[in-house]
Amino acid sequence: MLKFLLVPAAFLYKAGVIVRHRLFDWGLLKSERFDIPIVCIGNITVGGTGKTPMAEMIVAYMSQTHRVALLSRGYGRRTKGYLEVRCDSSYRDVGDEPLQIKRKFPDTVVAVCGKRTEGIRRIRAEHPEVDLIVMDDGFQHRYVEPKVNIVMVDATRPIQHDRMLPAGTLRDLPSELHRAHYFVVTKCPEPMAPIDRRILRKVLIQVAYQRVYFTRFESFNPQPIFPDEAVSPLAAGAPVVALSGIGNPKPFLATLRARYAVKAEMTLDDHHVYRVRDVRALEALLAKHPSAAIVTTEKDAVKLTNRSKIAPELRRRLYYLPINISFIEDSATDFLQKLEEDVRAN
Repeated sequence: MLKFLLVPAAFLYKAGVIVRHRLFDWGLLKSERFDIPIVCIGNITVGGTGKTPMAEMIVAYMSQTHRVALLSRGYGRRTKGYLEVRCDSSYRDVGDEPLQIKRKFPDTVVAVCGKRTEGIRRIRAEHPEVDLIVMDDGFQHRYVEPKVNIVMVDATRPIQHDRMLPAGTLRDLPSELHRAHYFVVTKCPEPMAPIDRRILRKVLIQVAYQRVYFTRFESFNPQPIFPDEAVSPLAAGAPVVALSGIGNPKPFLATLRARYAVKAEMTLDDHHVYRVRDVRALEALLAKHPSAAIVTTEKDAVKLTNRSKIAPELRRRLYYLPINISFIEDSATDFLQKLEEDVRAN
């Protein structure tokens, strides 16, 4: 019954998206171009596609030759308007992903603003040294016309077989992919058959200059959230409790199951706000599995750093799983160098 109710809702949602794009196409809504290169990282689906690891990769590389700023809307924050992110900011004020990026790149300007045009103007006015802005999750935000659009695509959820929200995970029209310059396909299987790559290229590429890169997530050894209190490094096969509050936790869980003995799983909604009851639930899981450690994601880790709200025993057993994007066909250097050429081009 629910399936039949979702179909008309998806039809109405799609109609609304079509009308909005047409208003931009006809010039009734205006896209603004700025006098500074803007690299936009986005997607057309809900759930985790790897925008944050991609933003981190681009910030790290471009910071070698540019003064980079990162602009995000700060999804899920309780504040409004423009805010600059500090390393000691609360994720409730600035959002979990911007805070994660700021802590990794403390010298980089990281700002959040729901109105991206306003955010860009504030960065330009208050940080005139900035000569490149990376805009996180802005492909649908057509009020800004970026110089480069990078669209992240989840290989485990092919867009050609997907449906519009709420019947599927599409939040934008596949026909709008013509505005992209680069496609980065994430979560590719190992190995990935050449026929599957050809199919995806055929689905994605709508303009001759578009490029497609195939990647997967590479994870490293879990790191303690509180290094000065951690008991010891986690050995392979150790008992763990898996904790996640991300858009698509399946790859994270699969990685933990392959490396460790997962005794329990606590899976929460994307951008979950941790409360006292969540901490109590974790303590109960550790009491049930006294030899286990808790392993969570990087995004969740930034929400669990308040020592005053977490008991010492829990702090000693909290770890996070670092990840980055690994290119499986062309090299990351090839992608980043071509991106740099596009940023510098007139």
